[in-house]
Amino acid sequence: MKFIKIDKNDWARGVTASQSVYRLFGPVTDENGAMIKALDDGQLPEMECPDTVMSVKSVLFPQTEKILDTSLDESQENHHIFQRLQTDYSPRAVLGIRPYDAKAVELVKLNFITDDYQDPYWKDAYEATTFVGLAVNQPGPYDFSTSTDTGPFNEEGLDMLLADMDDHYLCKVLTEKGQAYADACGFKTGADAKESQALFDVLRKEAEKKIVSKVETDKLRDKTLLDLHEADFWDDVAFSCINCGTCTYVCPTCWCFDIQDETKHKKSSRYRNWDTCMSSLFTHHASGHNPRATKVQRVRQRFMHKLKYFVDKYDHGIMCVGCGRCVKSCPVNIDIRQVCHTMNSFEKQD
Repeated sequence: MKFIKIDKNDWARGVTASQSVYRLFGPVTDENGAMIKALDDGQLPEMECPDTVMSVKSVLFPQTEKILDTSLDESQENHHIFQRLQTDYSPRAVLGIRPYDAKAVELVKLNFITDDYQDPYWKDAYEATTFVGLAVNQPGPYDFSTSTDTGPFNEEGLDMLLADMDDHYLCKVLTEKGQAYADACGFKTGADAKESQALFDVLRKEAEKKIVSKVETDKLRDKTLLDLHEADFWDDVAFSCINCGTCTYVCPTCWCFDIQDETKHKKSSRYRNWDTCMSSLFTHHASGHNPRATKVQRVRQRFMHKLKYFVDKYDHGIMCVGCGRCVKSCPVNIDIRQVCHTMNSFEKQD
């Protein structure tokens, strides 16, 4: 394990130097808050900004992504045959993401890269990306990441992890991709591995103590699926929901999408767009039938998917990393922590 000391006076030079090799993404503040965006030449990520409104998932899985094109002109070769676009998958690096967002990428990966199928768009973007995390020294009030097998200093899914030490970053290089990015930046000042790891451990424990929000998930695995599905609390959970979909769009582990074709003159394109299980159209069949036509059915689907279906299918814990974005952003104050408690403690009455 290798540690590097990065003087903050040298940070800008190194990041700018890396742009000759990498396309960079990082937190940038605009009128909508802090967002993960592509950085222009010479632009630095705002490492001191609070949690981003949206997670890093849009770098791998854009909100709207053109995936196929074809010509309808019969004089053209391969007309009416969709072809994959030539997309730029040159090396890219995302700077300053939170550890729980990196863990979320690993959870989403279970849906896009399997033994049976590998989504080429997601896979190619993932393999091209280096993830540079920034540890959370001061967790916010919505953070419950220590309850979801992650935390403020979690390393899973990261290539480098930075800890803010006021005048410098202490960097833990975790993978070969992380080392390659450090080399591109010219960050070479080594730090004693044993002392640095001890310092990381102290900082981690201090940060974890500041997380006061907890959820219990220990009983979800053993709950009978149909008992939870038919429980009598779902009407209460869904009562205030307006099906806006905000929770799904800000969630770093939501990955549902829709496919749409658009034709203009003699060119046709196929797009993949983010979708949401909160929409009444999400499960609307061409026949007119909708198996989740009511609000309560859609709300139940969201929480059952994250807190039960995913647990049963993958045995990787819940499909949540405890970032708290959905709690913070929900306009009617629906709280996944309360729902999780309700589900975890539910006992069917005979």
